[in-house]
Amino acid sequence: MNALPAGKFYPAASAVQKIILASQSPRRKQLLEWAEVPFDIIIHPTDESYPAHLTADEIAIHIARNKALAIVQMVQPALPVLAADTIVVLNGEIIGKPANRADAMIILGKLSGQKHQVITGVVILNNHTEIAFADITEVEFHALTNKQIEFYVDKYQPYDKAGAYAIQEWIGVVGIKSVKGDFYNVMGLPVSRVVQALLQC
Repeated sequence: MNALPAGKFYPAASAVQKIILASQSPRRKQLLEWAEVPFDIIIHPTDESYPAHLTADEIAIHIARNKALAIVQMVQPALPVLAADTIVVLNGEIIGKPANRADAMIILGKLSGQKHQVITGVVILNNHTEIAFADITEVEFHALTNKQIEFYVDKYQPYDKAGAYAIQEWIGVVGIKSVKGDFYNVMGLPVSRVVQALLQC
C-alpha cells in the first residue's frame, strides 16, 4: 500500500459543506468528526417540553427543531444548522435523563432484560429549507444484576444520557444483547443518514 504524499490536501470523503452543530454533546461532535464533516458548535438553552399529543418520533423532532430554531433566531447563520434530540422509549414510556443516582439505577432496572427503542430526531435548517426525520433503533439488554447496575452508575455516572446509559461504554459492551438499526443512532446521531441529508443542502 502506497502512502499518501505529504503536504497534499485531501478533501473529506463526505464532501459536505461546513455546518453549525447546535449541540454540546461530545458524542455527536465525535461522530461528525469521524464522518469528516466540518462544523462549528453554537448552543443556546432551549425548552425541551412538548405538546402531549405528539408521538415519540414527533417529540424527538419537535425538540430538535426548537434547538435549531434557537440558533437561527440568535445568530441568523449563513451555514446549515444541525440539531438533534435522542429519547428512549420502553413499552410506550418515554425515559429521559436520570435525575440522580437512584433514578439512574431505577431506569437501568427497567431496561434490564427488555427491548426498548432509541429515537433520535434530526432537524437541519438551511435558509428557509428544513430537513427533518427520526431514526429508530431497537436495543435489547441482557438481564442485569444489581451489582452490574450499581458498578456502572457509580463509575460512569450517566446522568446526562437519556435512558441512563451510553452504548459505547462498559454497559454496552457487556450488557446489550442485540441492536437492530443504526448503532450510531444510539450514540446520539444517525450520522450516515445525516451526511446523506447534508448532501441535499
